[in-house]
Amino acid sequence: MKNETILFDDAHHKCVMFSLEDEEHAEHSLSVNQFLIVQNDSAVLIDPGSEAIFSELYEAISRHIDPQKIKYIFFSHQDPDVAGGIAQWSVATSAKLVISNLWVRFMGHYGLMDMNRIVGLEDHGGKISFGADYLQFIPAHFLHSPGNFSLYDSRSKILFSGDIGAAIASPQNLNKKVDDFEEHRPFLEGFHSRYMAANRFCRAWVECVRRCDVATIAPQHGSLFHGENATRFLEWFENVDGGAEQCEKLYGLDKS
Repeated sequence: MKNETILFDDAHHKCVMFSLEDEEHAEHSLSVNQFLIVQNDSAVLIDPGSEAIFSELYEAISRHIDPQKIKYIFFSHQDPDVAGGIAQWSVATSAKLVISNLWVRFMGHYGLMDMNRIVGLEDHGGKISFGADYLQFIPAHFLHSPGNFSLYDSRSKILFSGDIGAAIASPQNLNKKVDDFEEHRPFLEGFHSRYMAANRFCRAWVECVRRCDVATIAPQHGSLFHGENATRFLEWFENVDGGAEQCEKLYGLDKS
């Protein structure tokens, strides 16, 4: 399955979503989204995925900008569907590789040789300025990964949320845009109740996100939340019971 969507374009700033699948293993793989931000003559690549889709994604990016002009490649966390192709991207571009400090030493296990290319994010996050615009790394720790970040683009008002907001279903069962939150919610519930550590982390992340002017939430898996559906997702997510709340059930200790 190959899909490409322009999420924002004002002639100076463009955001593109690619949905490239490992077709050879499609029966056992998840639908994964990759994102590109082009600002004038430079770019930021977000969660480029595994080695299996490297060549196809490189070709798709080339239709929008010379991959040599990618300045940063951001990995929201350490999973192979996010960072598995890091070695290929380090050879194919001169980009800085941005990831939580917690995961820097693990990248050699994906074949990365030049560790000096990595920019390690401190736990509190950070910001990259583009004139009056900026990209902000928002802490999302323990929301699936203990070293995890979301990325907010101030110009497009898109929040690239990584696994937060992920919908787990086969690609043919998912639209790329949520039209009805209540219909979409069953695709969210199982994943979020198991992979988010605890409700207190969900609430903390939502509080940080609400300080930004978010028009769209773009997860790494599944569908986009626009406008009112983005608001509905935040309202739902801040009440999610995560792993800590599920612990007694998971260990068979629940007496109810």
